[in-house]
Amino acid sequence: MSPEFKERSVCGYCGEYKRCARLILAKPACELCRVRFARVPKTCPGCGEVKVLAFYDSDGRAACAACTGAKPVYGCATCGREDSHFGTRCGPCVLSERATALLADATGQVRPELQPVFEALMAARRPRSVLYWFHHSSGPAILRAMATGEIEISHGVFDRLPHDKAAVFVHELLATVGVLSPFNSRLEQVTPWLKKLLRPLPKDQAEIIARFAKWQIVRRLRNQDHRGVLTPSSIENGRAEIITAVRLLAWLSEHNKTLATAGQADLELYLVSYPRRGEVLFRFLTWANRTKLTAGLELPKWRQWSPLVELSDDDRWRQVELLLHDESLRLNVRVPGLFMLLFAQPLTRISRMKTSQVTHESDGPVTVNFDSFPIELPEPLDRLVVEQLDTEGLSSYAKHTDPWLFPGGTPGKHVSTETIRAQLVARGIKPSNARKAAMFQLASEIPTPILAEILGLATNTSVRWATLAARDWGQYTALRRAEHRE
Repeated sequence: MSPEFKERSVCGYCGEYKRCARLILAKPACELCRVRFARVPKTCPGCGEVKVLAFYDSDGRAACAACTGAKPVYGCATCGREDSHFGTRCGPCVLSERATALLADATGQVRPELQPVFEALMAARRPRSVLYWFHHSSGPAILRAMATGEIEISHGVFDRLPHDKAAVFVHELLATVGVLSPFNSRLEQVTPWLKKLLRPLPKDQAEIIARFAKWQIVRRLRNQDHRGVLTPSSIENGRAEIITAVRLLAWLSEHNKTLATAGQADLELYLVSYPRRGEVLFRFLTWANRTKLTAGLELPKWRQWSPLVELSDDDRWRQVELLLHDESLRLNVRVPGLFMLLFAQPLTRISRMKTSQVTHESDGPVTVNFDSFPIELPEPLDRLVVEQLDTEGLSSYAKHTDPWLFPGGTPGKHVSTETIRAQLVARGIKPSNARKAAMFQLASEIPTPILAEILGLATNTSVRWATLAARDWGQYTALRRAEHRE
């Protein structure tokens, strides 16, 4: 029987009475089921290539058209491949044509400066996703304008464009593939944000805040960025310090005071009214005292941090079981959650982990290094981590080489802490409580020096947790020395 016919019949796959124009494995298939089937190619048992197995061979096995002598109706009209169905052609052929048109200059060829972008788009694992992005985002229009010379290919052009997700993605993509020099988009947003914040302030207040922001906040953030330790929370904390300083100056002005004329009583009155702002003001007041802007205002001494454990160990293990087996969650949420629940790692550190921190050899254990000491992972966590190693970012519009264990949707960036936290909270897992519970349990089982080394903790932090867990490991080092002398 011919694989193509036009009669209406009951579809052998969805069961609906429709026009079935093709046979798939000897059963009539409607157009929708045909498309669905074509999008799931498999390895052919005859030739070993990935193709659409819609026919039976002489041994009764599902095989490709070439191995069964059938008409190659699923092959790309241009190259013949069947593993990336996109209409009558394959995704890579369509993508190559449209990416060339997008990035072409007046000669009709890809503009040389944008060749790395073309290569990154073509290397994407899912061409269909890239083609979708072409038609549903304003980002490709920016690339088109650059290709034609309508706008220059530079960092500066993005200061004049709307600062939306599409523009940020293109900006990051250009930097990641080497068209533009590396930059930190969140950090670069601080300067325009600061200018907008200062604009309505009185001149004297604006000058003070501008100096403080430039020399104490922005410089510190740029140094952190240079060392590779800048996190989104660092930037948000820096903004909070600036905003809190602005609020203090506004309050002083309302009470007919300035930094120069305010006394200790004024500061204490302010802190009584806004007690949560005290610690955030520490850097600003320290700087103001050092630069002689104040008469020596002093913040009260803050009580030493004391952890509060609110999650029982049984509940913690229930959350571990949930993340181990809930496949509705993405791996880049499950694995970070397990690292937090089992090894007390903060999400800010987990999100910035690199693939080089995981060691995996064939037939050998999987180890992870959180600081300076490798930890062998138990099953099935080791399997999940290996799967994560092969996982691409959330948006695969362009292929880019990432060092991150948990790549994000923006080229060259890791997944954001906020993304992980939000999905964990949606499953009833509160990161702060979960990490404290894990820290409490580990501190009760592991000597303080080892705990600090394995988890990358400050020694005093480990000591406080050991004290809370009612275990005094202060003699551990001495005992170890005694053992070595024997």
